[in-house]
Amino acid sequence: MSKGKLAKLYTITSAAVLATSLIMPVAPETAHADRGVVDLWKAIKPLTTIASAMNTGAHPDDEHSSMLAYLSLGKGVDTSSVIANRGEGGQNEIGSELGNALGIIRTRELQEASKITNIHLENLSKKIDDPIFDFGFSKSPDETLQKWGEDVAYEKLIRHIRTLRPDVVIPAFLNEPSTHGHHRAINVITVRAFKDAADPNVFPQHAKEGLAPWQVKKLYLPAKDKDYSVKVPVGDYDEIYGASYVQLGEESRFMHKSQGMGRHYDEGPSFNYYKLDQAIVETKDKEADFFEGISYSFDDLAKEVASQSGGEKVAGELKKLQKDAAEVIAAYPSFATVAKEAHEMLADVEKATTVVEASSLPTDTKTDLRHRLGVKKSQLNKASAEALSLVTKVKPETTELVAGQTTKVTVTAYNGGQAKVGKINLALNVPKGWQAKPESTTSFSSLGYNQTVKTTFAVTVPSDAELFQPYAAQAITADVSYSFAGSAANSHVTPADAIAVLPSFSMVLSPNATVLNTQKPEEPIPVKVTVKNYNPGAAKTNISLDVPKGWSVEPQAAPIAFEAKGETKSVAFTVKADASVQPDKYTVTAVASGSGKESRHGAQVIRYPHIGTTYFVQPATLAIQAFDLKVPEGLKVGYVSSGFDNIDQYLSQLGVNVTNLSAKDIESGDLDQYDTIVLGIRAYGFRPELIPSNARLLKYVENGGNLVVQYHKPEDKWKPELAPYPIKIGAPLIQWRVTDENSKVTVLAPDHALFNLPNKITEEDWDNWIQDRSAYNPSEWGKEYTELISNGDEGEKEFTGTYLTAKYGKGTYTYSSLVWYREIPSLVPGAIRLFVNMISPQ
Repeated sequence: MSKGKLAKLYTITSAAVLATSLIMPVAPETAHADRGVVDLWKAIKPLTTIASAMNTGAHPDDEHSSMLAYLSLGKGVDTSSVIANRGEGGQNEIGSELGNALGIIRTRELQEASKITNIHLENLSKKIDDPIFDFGFSKSPDETLQKWGEDVAYEKLIRHIRTLRPDVVIPAFLNEPSTHGHHRAINVITVRAFKDAADPNVFPQHAKEGLAPWQVKKLYLPAKDKDYSVKVPVGDYDEIYGASYVQLGEESRFMHKSQGMGRHYDEGPSFNYYKLDQAIVETKDKEADFFEGISYSFDDLAKEVASQSGGEKVAGELKKLQKDAAEVIAAYPSFATVAKEAHEMLADVEKATTVVEASSLPTDTKTDLRHRLGVKKSQLNKASAEALSLVTKVKPETTELVAGQTTKVTVTAYNGGQAKVGKINLALNVPKGWQAKPESTTSFSSLGYNQTVKTTFAVTVPSDAELFQPYAAQAITADVSYSFAGSAANSHVTPADAIAVLPSFSMVLSPNATVLNTQKPEEPIPVKVTVKNYNPGAAKTNISLDVPKGWSVEPQAAPIAFEAKGETKSVAFTVKADASVQPDKYTVTAVASGSGKESRHGAQVIRYPHIGTTYFVQPATLAIQAFDLKVPEGLKVGYVSSGFDNIDQYLSQLGVNVTNLSAKDIESGDLDQYDTIVLGIRAYGFRPELIPSNARLLKYVENGGNLVVQYHKPEDKWKPELAPYPIKIGAPLIQWRVTDENSKVTVLAPDHALFNLPNKITEEDWDNWIQDRSAYNPSEWGKEYTELISNGDEGEKEFTGTYLTAKYGKGTYTYSSLVWYREIPSLVPGAIRLFVNMISPQ
């Protein structure tokens, strides 16, 4: 089959795959949709250029996906994405996880998205409690950098620039007032880093670690079509991938499901625009691409090197690599021929490296060449494995381990190509302190078509092994080295799923957060501890609760025996506070003890089809907030959840009779039986039965019901007429929110029942809120509403539509943009008292 016919065949196949993934974004296969010649092309295209680029952003999903797809998949440029935090402060459109659990989800989504665009990913945030975190929306880069620790964030960014050595850097956003403060902060430090990354006096400790300064050649900023230096043709259609770069970029964006990302684009011309901000090379007003005036090929690099003393011989080697790369590309799509040419180039890269080291070139030039040749070697290793159809895997007996356990991990190499490879060696990499002993030979003389070699290793986890860290590199990896066509290559492989060291007995307390009403301190707190056995077999333990001084717990301890790994059992306890308990925060911790060991942790399993399985290991605690609270007896509430909050669970803990309303309940059930009906955040956008049933909800109010509606975005199908009197959401959304959780709140209707019954609301009730005050505030509303509060960020006009209520018929309709879904799970006393007042019939 000719190259043209084969390319056409795979164009059709890839187009079908892409079309399917765009129509059905829930399919987890999108990250692995490419096969055969498409993957081979993706592996060899980078051999044609020595150029590199970096895109910087604040959160997962900030990356310029279409541009990255164009550079990496289309041009073969060594492309990286550096993202600051893990998106912990965002919202969640696939579940109720928030905070660190959401950060773990968003990190995995970002990793899968990066696989699709074939880019190198780095984060400034390295661990769960990293100071560089998503603390919620910010309107100021200064506030952001102050909370992150400006020097900490800047040092990490400079380190990544000096490590990855990009020729071109492109921050994802501008530093302008209408932009998120996190985005602005990354712009600020990226622009500053253009010069500072090259200055040895900036973070001089890097030099002691062997990390040399690096001068970026050009820095571009996002621009519009009226004023730009470069327009990137992201709408160009790539026949091999069977899609445009916009479509390929969006295929990666569909991985950001928790943020509702990913759009469908038709084929046709489109562009991304960028404006040159800084450069150390000669430039023009309008440039053909980012790399105009920068060495792009080995030939370009050879010209640079030849002009330096001692560079002639090195230049000759670089020119040879240019020829090698052309021969690899020319061999496509013949796998065997590509493999042969790639290994010849690999041998020449090794030779060029030796010549560079022996040359008298300046140190900076040697460092640069050493890096670029190292990148090329890594790319050639990947190209070799693809061309040889060498499939390498790490297959653990189990991905869930405990300290002190011995398990088996098998490393395999399968040859799916027609060419025989030799001198195969299988190596397993484990953390320091772990042991990995092969149970058979690790070396094999040859591996032919359709043959597999494997070695099983006995892996022992030390008794003091650190528990799973979701942002750390994989604990166990493998290296498969082999020889072909006279040169050696290596395939580095990671397991398909995370291998995690988990608590021997993982405990979850239910509830994990609750209120202690100091008006009724004698009321017992029922606590259920659910224990999962992660030991490799039968196991026993004693479960107890560590309670505050003066408090009591029954029973004192409860023994549990498990027959097998994965078994789950529960133990019930009753906790009572000291009779003189004061308003404050308290913690109850579960303890599993026995055989001289003790565990105080739980492992939250996070599992979604598009990201696989990961874990959030955290202390097994119950947070208790003690304060005065009045809740009407027999209060009956119907809750319409959007799936993005769990306020209903906390209302139940307070003694409220809560029913989660189904679609049938909303469409035809008896709504009048409820004192109050509450719509969760953005419910109209995610409960399709609501809009057709809205007249029923308003009739419920008219008949005397109490309807509470939490905030919505316009894209949630919100229309002003859904409310009994029109409410219009402010736009752009970024300008209609209050981000300072400590901002002053002025009560505009202090005599209103919502501030007096059943709980008297005082200034103290606005204290100790978290993250934000409000989001997506209304900009217009009917005169029938009572404006309950005014509130705004410092130096800005205050909003008066944040909290609106009105009588409608015999009942009450309340619309609130306060972020209850964050405050109530965090047990903010004032927010809980206010919410109870809001759901209490007045």
